[in-house]
Amino acid sequence: MRTLPRTGLATVTVLASVCFGGTAHATPPGPGVTGRIISQTTVDGTDYILREVTLPPGQSTGWHYHDGTLYGLVKTGTLSHFDAGCASDGVYRRGTTITEPSGADHVHIGRNLGTTPVVLEVLYVLPHGAPLSEDAANPGCSFQ
Repeated sequence: MRTLPRTGLATVTVLASVCFGGTAHATPPGPGVTGRIISQTTVDGTDYILREVTLPPGQSTGWHYHDGTLYGLVKTGTLSHFDAGCASDGVYRRGTTITEPSGADHVHIGRNLGTTPVVLEVLYVLPHGAPLSEDAANPGCSFQ
């Protein structure tokens, strides 16, 4: 009977670290890349998570994709976004928005090639319980 409370505590600890972890999830994010959950709710099997993500100068999110659609707003800096073909698919400056479609066929990386931090406000619209992102290998690009 004592196993049940310990198992429950371990489960809560793991869930809390997954839901409220401090770093962006990717393969691997650069040093100092952080994420902070601002709010989250679940409606009809869909998780809506609002998060602030910060990329220091010279750092990246790492290669990844999402199981749902993301909507972002660049609060500061300039985000350089690249697809799995190693091509730039957008440069997003302060005040601009970005949408990332879902699925493993949309592997991408966000990079801060500037000298000031990139701060993004991101709304994740995910199937309930899905991770914020799924790790992906570098598709053969000369950068990480």
